[in-house]
Amino acid sequence: MATDINKEALVEMVAEKNGQTKKEVELIVDTIVDVIMDALHQDRKLTIAGFGTFKVTHRASREGINPQTKERITIGAVNTPKFTAGKRLKEAVRSLKSPVAQEAPTE
Repeated sequence: MATDINKEALVEMVAEKNGQTKKEVELIVDTIVDVIMDALHQDRKLTIAGFGTFKVTHRASREGINPQTKERITIGAVNTPKFTAGKRLKEAVRSLKSPVAQEAPTE
């Protein structure tokens, strides 16, 4: 199984690929994240062609039940971020071989 990539590893990979310093790439990555968060904070949709779309979904308040006391409670309205993968990203992920298929027993 491949190892996960954190921000530090991402910055290093991009810096190597583009011949930039890690400091320059880290500033760019931070700026991109800030722009995405600002857009979502303003309830705007942000689309990166081929990669995907970031948007805010609105969930209305609703009634629920406290499982411990069985008392009816009101669950407040909430806004949540949502990411929908774009066509190129979906195709790239679909083309991966599943770990189950790679480890299938041979007879």
